[in-house]
Amino acid sequence: MVLVAAVVYLIASAVFGRGEELAPLPPGASPTRLPADDATGDDIRAVRFQQVLRGYKMTEVDWVLERLGTEVDALRSRIVELEAKLVPVTTPHEAGSTEPAGSPDE
Repeated sequence: MVLVAAVVYLIASAVFGRGEELAPLPPGASPTRLPADDATGDDIRAVRFQQVLRGYKMTEVDWVLERLGTEVDALRSRIVELEAKLVPVTTPHEAGSTEPAGSPDE
């Protein structure tokens, strides 16, 4: 019985292989990809993590979170910079004045 099971297993292994569609990744490689700059919402939604025994590979998740944190910080600082440029050029005294722009001695 054991001999028959071993023969069936060997034949199935030879015919079907290990069942992998792609060659295994080299050690340290990751399928997780993000663009170098300006990650979009679609880029974030397309992120896939390598699965390990107890979930996802922590180093990949940490890397993505660090990248996204850096991206969010850069965007927020850019927003602050652009909002500072939108501050009106006039001072509050000038904005509330109803007098003509010229001097009273004219």
